[in-house]
Amino acid sequence: MRKTRVLSVVAVAAALAVGACTTDDPADSTDEVDQVVDDEAGDEADSEEEAEESDADEWFVQSEYERQLAQRDIEPEGPADQPWLQAIEPEYVDTAEYAQDGNTLCFSNASVSNPWRVTGWITMQQQVQVYKDSGDIGEFRVSDAGDDDNKQISDIQAFVDAGDCNAIIISPSTTATLTPAVEAACESGVPVIVFDRGVNTDCMVTFIHPIGGYAYGADGAEFLVENLEPGSTVLALRILPGVDVLEHRWAAAQEIFADSDLEILGDEFTEGDGAAIKDIVTQYLQRGDVDGIWMDAGDGAVAAVEAFEDTGNDYPVMVGEDELSFMRKWQETGMTAIAPVYSNFQWRTPIEAAVQIWNGEQVPSEWVLPQAPVTEADRDEYLQRNADMPSLHYAKFGGENLPGYPEAWQDR
Repeated sequence: MRKTRVLSVVAVAAALAVGACTTDDPADSTDEVDQVVDDEAGDEADSEEEAEESDADEWFVQSEYERQLAQRDIEPEGPADQPWLQAIEPEYVDTAEYAQDGNTLCFSNASVSNPWRVTGWITMQQQVQVYKDSGDIGEFRVSDAGDDDNKQISDIQAFVDAGDCNAIIISPSTTATLTPAVEAACESGVPVIVFDRGVNTDCMVTFIHPIGGYAYGADGAEFLVENLEPGSTVLALRILPGVDVLEHRWAAAQEIFADSDLEILGDEFTEGDGAAIKDIVTQYLQRGDVDGIWMDAGDGAVAAVEAFEDTGNDYPVMVGEDELSFMRKWQETGMTAIAPVYSNFQWRTPIEAAVQIWNGEQVPSEWVLPQAPVTEADRDEYLQRNADMPSLHYAKFGGENLPGYPEAWQDR
């Protein structure tokens, strides 16, 4: 933001200079020019702050924020040893109209462009194999949009046009843009299952997700408030704009930071690129102290930590994620940290839901899965359980009882 404002002032000054060359009545003094520049810069800053507030309002819903924070303390229904089948405050819908013998399952995936999605995709494939072996799933058709909204819209339409999908699972790339495509799939009469990221419709049979972005963002922000002294500085690192679960994470963090005495240095988009993360953190460290790091996704957390090591700074209070590279770095360094979790085992649930729907069984209309962060108290337990897994694996993937374990996840 600071850079944008400086550019705005320069642009105004340049415009005034051009005007001075073409007018018969130049300004009487540089003081008048300076005042105009200051006024224009102030107006620009006010406009940007208003735009930021407007963007935040677009994604922040007080009632949903309060609901998600409360759901963190609600005991889910379902088998204790199968969190992917658990549900928090479920409201069940009848699926008798979708009961059928057909078993072609179609899946439109946003991408496998980050380690979290790769881990989940492996888990999903292993769950599909279970139902292929039992005969509940015949063909499993998959399209990968590569994070391209237009391609995913086309992929979904191709499934609809083919007319032989007995259910369509959709993990949307972005929220608003994919909404019409999801609605078109619903209108085809095929049962639609949306998971991971949401869309602006409730036409699907079930929407599957962990508690949500507000809960994730709050877990990290609350940890920083509890573990930093008043007046400490925090840098926020974000991946992408326009994705509901990511926007909600930051919206929740802003709510909590606003009621604290912490100073938020800025929020920077990184696209999850480790080199970009390291460069951004290094630049902030060159300007002054950074006492804490908040991240809306922690797959690049190690790069942020390395920036502190490379510059000789003390480790920050750190918000990462349950990716093993971060958890191992956390254990190695002994830094104060937490690993918020966006439950990766959710990739099993859409497959379970499809089979249940084909059997005419009730499913939750909003299937809210449990979501609890990894803390220092249980970090070592999860690291021990995943000792033979690669660094880009996620601790709470929930696939230990699937047929391909552990080789499928090790050979990614």
